[in-house]
Amino acid sequence: MPKDTKKDTDIDRELDDLPAELRWREWMRRIEAVLFASASPVPRDDLARVVGQGASVDLLIEDLAADLETRPYEVVKVSDGWMMRTRSAYGSVIRAAADVSAQTLDLRERDLAVLAAIAYHQPVTRDGLAEIFGKEVSRDLIGRLHAQGLIGTGPRSPRRGAPYTYVTTDGFLAAMGLESLSDLPEQEALMDAGLSTEH
Repeated sequence: MPKDTKKDTDIDRELDDLPAELRWREWMRRIEAVLFASASPVPRDDLARVVGQGASVDLLIEDLAADLETRPYEVVKVSDGWMMRTRSAYGSVIRAAADVSAQTLDLRERDLAVLAAIAYHQPVTRDGLAEIFGKEVSRDLIGRLHAQGLIGTGPRSPRRGAPYTYVTTDGFLAAMGLESLSDLPEQEALMDAGLSTEH
């Protein structure tokens, strides 16, 4: 049998043999296990595959978040899904004791500036980025951001030659600790701090 054809057919979602309170607790554990195992945000529809038909994923997530209030990790909403993340207060102890080098973003100052420009002006072409910075943005820099899962290709531009545009990804939101792009700081605040890509 191919690997994914039996993906979720052997899961008892309804758990009718359990009392309501234990059923709810088991659904919470299932969601926690899925979020814990996933390296990227898990959408509501995917979480709904492991709980009963009448269960509210949103309410289960709320209860799970409350359960984890005293733990060093938390459930966070990223774009249209959720993921587990270590609380920022524990960042220094993790770096001191665990090998997290593969999870660390290797971003130079220029990378961060281009990433910010893409976040605020998406979808944007390389020519659009060149207009923002007053000089060309290299394909290598774009490739680094893409390889780290921070940007992806957006719709083709309606300009001549239909160049690719670039947009941020859910990986960008997760790496920056944002739920959605609306959580980006106001550009005026960035300008006041001298951090804006605008001229």
